[in-house]
Amino acid sequence: MKYDYLIVGAGLFGAVFAHEAHAAGKKCLCIDKREHLGGNIYTEEEKGIQVHKYGAHIFHTSDKNIWDYVNRFADFNNFVNAPVAVYRDELYNLPFNMNTFSKMWGIKTPAEAREIIERQRAEARAALGRKPGEETENAAEPANLEEQALALVGRDVYEKLVKGYTEKQWGRSCRELPAFIIRRLPVRFTYDNNYFSDRYQGIPVGGYTQIIEKLLEGVPVKLGITYREFVQSTGAKVPGRGGVNCCGEPEASDRGDSFEKVVYTGMIDEYFDYCLGELQYRSLRFEEEVLENCENYQGNAVVNYTERNIPYTRIIEHKHFEFGTQPDTVITREYPAPWRRGDEPYYPINDDKNSSLYQKYAELAEREKNVLFGGRLGQYKYYDMDKVIAEALKMAERELNH
Repeated sequence: MKYDYLIVGAGLFGAVFAHEAHAAGKKCLCIDKREHLGGNIYTEEEKGIQVHKYGAHIFHTSDKNIWDYVNRFADFNNFVNAPVAVYRDELYNLPFNMNTFSKMWGIKTPAEAREIIERQRAEARAALGRKPGEETENAAEPANLEEQALALVGRDVYEKLVKGYTEKQWGRSCRELPAFIIRRLPVRFTYDNNYFSDRYQGIPVGGYTQIIEKLLEGVPVKLGITYREFVQSTGAKVPGRGGVNCCGEPEASDRGDSFEKVVYTGMIDEYFDYCLGELQYRSLRFEEEVLENCENYQGNAVVNYTERNIPYTRIIEHKHFEFGTQPDTVITREYPAPWRRGDEPYYPINDDKNSSLYQKYAELAEREKNVLFGGRLGQYKYYDMDKVIAEALKMAERELNH
């Protein structure tokens, strides 16, 4: 059988592209290495609760076109992300706002909060040899993430709410992390706990998986198979190096289906057999627990734990995403983890070294005829869900309207 597109990855990017291509009359086949649709936004019902199996996903966007698009495939509730942070025996609201500062310093007004933060920032600037109001290019630059964070929010917020959490995320001391990781730390001088500033926000009633299922209606899908396994086992004829091993030798005949183009949403370095070296990622490990006869475990969907000696970064109580009233609850502890080949890659490490390596892979990708690379792994870039949809729609428009 002849297909127009082989779409590698049944996550949000691949599903959106497949939907648009199918609607335009193109013949597509979608494959995924996991045994389910949805990639990292996959949700599964347990105890009547939609459980986010790969961490909390809250949809938010300021793009009305994207909001209207995703609402074609699910009804969204009015959930607002307002996480809290636990530091020792203290509880703070996030993002950093007047509720945070009032609890931390016993103050009431924005002027009081500004005065404290500016004083602590001035101390950090002085440590770098910088005068108040002096631009960074005219004085010493922060040498690491700790210096950068102190210069942005001062010592109290940094020590209690940034330091331990960040070190757990990256598995290194803040003094060993590059300053660019924290370009800015939003500080709000209002009593507003809404984590996102986007106009549109919510959770799909009934979970995210339904969105992917609807996007892929009419598109055949094969699950539990990698791209390499698919080409080798079926003899599919694909463009690019899909049928070539790391030595440049053919691995598959053309006895199987043929595909004019490939949309590849997996790891770009894996596609090229890591021929230039491995790109680096951080991974995650999830520890799920069902609590029977517990209607409400923590009172909030997301609670962060900012101390370094607590191994997980946060606990997610899934029922609160949909205002659930079930007699039981499901929680997930989220543990940052180092990434090794074979692990699930979650966060690209976009430092200078990895960015330079990615550019070399991107140059190889440019020469890969009729293979399109998309998504966070194909483009080695962290995307929020709305940005994933936007990028997939842009690719589809370029492909289908040229």
